[in-house]
Amino acid sequence: MAVYVDNMKAPFRNMVMCHMLADTDEELHAMAALIGMHRRWHQHPGTHKSHYDINLEMRALAVYHGALEITMKEAGRIVWTRRKQGA
Repeated sequence: MAVYVDNMKAPFRNMVMCHMLADTDEELHAMAALIGMHRRWHQHPGTHKSHYDINLEMRALAVYHGALEITMKEAGRIVWTRRKQGA
């Protein structure tokens, strides 16, 4: 089981954002809490698209705490696999 952060760099207001996803929502929320994210920022709860949008500072914290760095393409494959599995 793992938490992942992708390499997307999307501008949003005065930040640069990427995605954080995980094999389970429990892992995702645990990492989010550890790096200071609020649960209300969780996007697409209960679906195959479950993730948080995080800025690069939060991304660095997540990596420090064990999140695996992946590409956007790899993130897409994870979401696609979840969709096929009915998650």
